[in-house]
Amino acid sequence: MNIIAWIILGLLAGAIAKAIYPGYQGGGILSTMILGIVGAFIGGSLYTLLQTGTLQLTATTFSLPGLFIAIIGAIIAIYLWGLLQRSSNA
Repeated sequence: MNIIAWIILGLLAGAIAKAIYPGYQGGGILSTMILGIVGAFIGGSLYTLLQTGTLQLTATTFSLPGLFIAIIGAIIAIYLWGLLQRSSNA
C-alpha cells in the first residue's frame, strides 16, 4: 500500500475511533493520522493472529473491512495510550 493510501486510511480510522471512544483524547490532525496508522497495524496483526494463529506485523488493506479493522485497532491504541499516560502521571 502506498504512503498516500496509508495517510488516508490512518486519518479516517483515527478520526472515527476518536469519535467513538468516550472522553477527551486531545491531539491534532497529525496525532489522529498516526493513531489511525498504528491502529491499522494493531488491527491487522490481531486479525492475522486470529485467522492464521501466527503473530505477524501486518497492516490492513485500503478497503471497507480494512477500515473497520483499522478503527478497532485505533480504539485499542487509544486505550493503551491512555493507560500509558495515566501510569506516567502517577
